[in-house]
Amino acid sequence: MIGIRLSLLAAAFTAVILLPIGAARGDVCRLCEAAPSASNAPKGPDTPISIDITTRLNFSRFAMAGTGQSGQVKINPQSGTAQVQGGLVDLGGYSLAGTAVIRGEPGRQVRVDMPASIQMTSSTGGTMTLAELQTDLGPAPRLDASGELRFSFGGALQVSGSVSGKFRGRIPITAQYE
Repeated sequence: MIGIRLSLLAAAFTAVILLPIGAARGDVCRLCEAAPSASNAPKGPDTPISIDITTRLNFSRFAMAGTGQSGQVKINPQSGTAQVQGGLVDLGGYSLAGTAVIRGEPGRQVRVDMPASIQMTSSTGGTMTLAELQTDLGPAPRLDASGELRFSFGGALQVSGSVSGKFRGRIPITAQYE
């Protein structure tokens, strides 16, 4: 993603340098035209692939029913529903499956990879494991005619011990053309 941003910035910088030369020849003012955004930029064989997270994975609020217990909260990416298991009690709130959009060359098949698990930490130093990460993508996902593919992802947050707080973690999701 950083490489894509750098190339977009370099292209914008080059256009600014070249515009006065074209204007001197009497060409139409290119500064007056709207610059293409990432979503409506021309797509072709050299189109880089990118991923944007549109909704964060959210497990809502829960508590341990007693000491020395464990449990997990699973979010199904197909339905977006959460299921609390073991010694956990659902305290209400709204759980959400994460959603993302991949952009690239229209019609291309892509491969999406996620780790098997990640560690999540709280500001108090507690840790939890997010495991069983999965998406709702089929076996051979493909970008649509506009070069986009939207998908959801979820997993199982495993809770044990007496940890508390708001837990955060980063899920490295990668996509590449097949």
